[in-house]
Amino acid sequence: MNLISLELGLFMIALVFCALSTIGYLLSLVIKKVALAKISTWILTASFIFLTMNLLLAAINAAGLVNLGSRAFFSFCAWAASGVYLVLQFKTKTRLLGAFIAPFILLLGIAAAGQETNKSLLPDNLQSWFAIVHLILVIVGEALFVVASCAGAMFVIQNGLLKHKKLNRMSRLLPPLNDLDRINHICLLWGFPLLTVGIIAGTVFAGFAWKSGWPADPKIVWTFAVWIIYGFLLHQRLVIGWKGFRMAVVSCAVFILFLLSYIGVRFCFTTLHDFI
Repeated sequence: MNLISLELGLFMIALVFCALSTIGYLLSLVIKKVALAKISTWILTASFIFLTMNLLLAAINAAGLVNLGSRAFFSFCAWAASGVYLVLQFKTKTRLLGAFIAPFILLLGIAAAGQETNKSLLPDNLQSWFAIVHLILVIVGEALFVVASCAGAMFVIQNGLLKHKKLNRMSRLLPPLNDLDRINHICLLWGFPLLTVGIIAGTVFAGFAWKSGWPADPKIVWTFAVWIIYGFLLHQRLVIGWKGFRMAVVSCAVFILFLLSYIGVRFCFTTLHDFI
């Protein structure tokens, strides 16, 4: 077996484990068993490990991070989202939060499966460490925002059950509101500075790679808008004291808004970032 075949094999194993963990998480909600969610967490951990090995091998096959292909890009998005969730999950024991996050990770994995392995993601004129640093920081920052939004969505559901006194078996299985609010806080606290540094790195590099026109690029405008809104949310949380239900609802609304905006930019506008 050559290294390229091994890389593909590791990716497929990671994808299968991710699918199994997603099924397990969703079933844990249906049959109302936390034990199944715990098993699913370990399956997702296995997926994360295989995906890590896949990315390392992809870097070796591409002779460095600069030449990584589009499959590795989507795989890294899935890797970042699963890694952020697993770290927070093992700290807070919010097992059932995986039912919200694992399907999103699986979608990224499926998107990666449809990409080419040996074709470099970045065009020749953009193959630079500055570009790689920019992509890594932005992806990890946005992965943190994804987890924050998922925690917010689960907070809204749990709060609704408690508020209407629907204290059934399901409500007792869901994570405590304090843990969900804590995850939302941690993800905003770390996601915003990572996105900030990533945008700065991308801005510096764009100034050299694209001599003119890049500040008005739809993808750049979209990313800057995300940065402003999440900066506002973090300010409201740290300075004004927003937390709990209000922060959970706003986090979900903002994420849905910018997910729709991203899809609109990707498919309805011409952008210098067509390679992503």
